[in-house]
Amino acid sequence: MQIKVVENYEEMSRAAADLFAEIISANNDCVLGLATGDTPIGLYNCMIDDYKAGKIDFAKVKSVNLDEYYPIAPDNDQSYRYFMNKYLFDSVNIDKKNTYVPDGQAKDTDAFCAGYEKLINSLGGIDIQVLGIGRNGHIGFNEPGAELHPYTHLTSLTDSTIEANSRFFASEADVPKHALTMGIRSIFKARKIVVLASGEGKAEAVKAMLSGNISTSCPASLLCLHSDVILICDKAAYSLV
Repeated sequence: MQIKVVENYEEMSRAAADLFAEIISANNDCVLGLATGDTPIGLYNCMIDDYKAGKIDFAKVKSVNLDEYYPIAPDNDQSYRYFMNKYLFDSVNIDKKNTYVPDGQAKDTDAFCAGYEKLINSLGGIDIQVLGIGRNGHIGFNEPGAELHPYTHLTSLTDSTIEANSRFFASEADVPKHALTMGIRSIFKARKIVVLASGEGKAEAVKAMLSGNISTSCPASLLCLHSDVILICDKAAYSLV
């Protein structure tokens, strides 16, 4: 795993955007693996700036998102489809028919998850995947536990993740208790993985990820097994390493 430590969130976002721009410029019909939450918003802002400056073109780009709450409607302002439209898709020339987010209203979740894996394979895999890291070491919604699912699946959210996400909802009771998420093996299909971490609140998770111990109690630690991973974090997130 490569490690790049920068001063702050803005530098982290810019460094990540440069990696995405490099992939898009080299292959204009590439497949981007995207994530939601506070962490990648700066990355998406930089990508929008690059698009407006004529540095990158999304016309043929495809994207696949890591996860989605379940159950939730795509027009719910807390859904990840809504998030992606708001923070990236509505501001660039990407064809939304080529953007894929798990279906938070899928009636048969097993069938949907199997189909999502087939979709990723049919696209030829993901060229570059961005990941945040949860305070408990989760990636996507792959939460710490005795076992981890390899492929896209329906999962229950831990109390700590529900509490962390409650700030986005009217109350903690309104946070969906489940999510559809790519599994670890799904994530590992990406040719390049970019992990972003910012702030003191992520320092313990970054420390655990880089400890050298690989454990399902810190799903992010498994990323050390991938052949091309770069961690970009600010000094605060790296402070305990």
